[in-house]
Amino acid sequence: MKKKILFILIFAIVKVEAQTSTFSVADSLFAKGRYKLALKELDNKEASFLSNYKKAVIYESIDNYKKAAFYLEQAITFNDNEKAKLKLAKNYRALKQSKKAIPIYEEILAKDSLNLVLKYQLGKLYLINKKPKKAVATFKYLVKNDFENANYSYHLGLSYALNGQRDPMINSFIDTYQKDSTHIKAISRLAKSFHKLKDLDSTQLFVNKGLAISPNDLDLNKLKINQFFRDKKYKESIPFLLNIDSLYTKETYGTSLLGKAYYNIDSLDKAKKYFTKLKFKDRENFKAHTYLGHIDFKQEKYNSARMNYIMATFIGKEKRDEEYYGMARVFYELKKPKQAINAYQNAYKENPRNYRALYQLAKLSDDYYKDKKIAYKHYIKYIETFYDTDEGMSAFVRNRIKEIKKEYFLRGETLN
Repeated sequence: MKKKILFILIFAIVKVEAQTSTFSVADSLFAKGRYKLALKELDNKEASFLSNYKKAVIYESIDNYKKAAFYLEQAITFNDNEKAKLKLAKNYRALKQSKKAIPIYEEILAKDSLNLVLKYQLGKLYLINKKPKKAVATFKYLVKNDFENANYSYHLGLSYALNGQRDPMINSFIDTYQKDSTHIKAISRLAKSFHKLKDLDSTQLFVNKGLAISPNDLDLNKLKINQFFRDKKYKESIPFLLNIDSLYTKETYGTSLLGKAYYNIDSLDKAKKYFTKLKFKDRENFKAHTYLGHIDFKQEKYNSARMNYIMATFIGKEKRDEEYYGMARVFYELKKPKQAINAYQNAYKENPRNYRALYQLAKLSDDYYKDKKIAYKHYIKYIETFYDTDEGMSAFVRNRIKEIKKEYFLRGETLN
């Protein structure tokens, strides 16, 4: 009996030493970067928690998260190991399968609710997976347990945003800012929130604070620039636009608005430079051709303007009344009134709210056709639709309607 026990003990020791030897070889190979040989060594070993775990570590090191997750799943069938579970959750996140990580974190936190680091990670997973109520509860708990942590307040604000709670969201972002006045994400969120609320002063307050910290922030720059454009302060917008155009080279926002800014201050050559750049940068942006047409028109390059307007109407899929209107002006300058009338007609068809197009259509028809019934019809349409839009135009239209009525009455003809 003693001999039997001794034999079993010796056998167990030999087995452990063999396992240790196998893992030592695999560990040594992996430490030297020979991960393929290390995996072969591990493949020769009987499947166990440790063999699967070590394979997972190797695959994780070469960013093969799919195989790493597979071997970690195998590992925890042998041993319900917390470290392996946390590593598995990490690999799920790397695979963009964060939903699978949630129950792992929840299970561990059920046993250790004071693990704030893990709770913070879980809260972020709730946000990613659009579970706003759980996210709110999690970040409320974190704020209560670490009141000074600005990131907890920020993520609570994101949770309220996801849950459609505007006021608590803003309050959380303000709380974040009060805890950390350099928290650029919170500042940006506050600027955007107050912008949506049309609170100009608060918007600009946080825009300016944000730009002082992060002068290259695209969203904050856009808010600043858009306000300059609303205030028609085109010159003031240019330094901001030049900066973001040089930084965000794939964006068309800076290029487009630089063209518009220079156009609005009559710096036409510079405007042309940026709209030319824009038409190659974004071939579907028909407005680049529109503005190039406007520039050519101002510079009395009418044939070039016409070609740009034609390109704009060909490329554009949205309302193109501005382009047809521009083309009509070109035809008028080229002494082609019939084509100008057709272009004004197209402009009005594209956008029945374009009162200028209808006015010019009526006026040019009045000048071109001997039969005033055509112009009269357009004048009546104008006064019925836009009688109080432009006082000067409406006065002219009313006067012409009277004159045409009188003319046809004296001739004994009807206008119907």
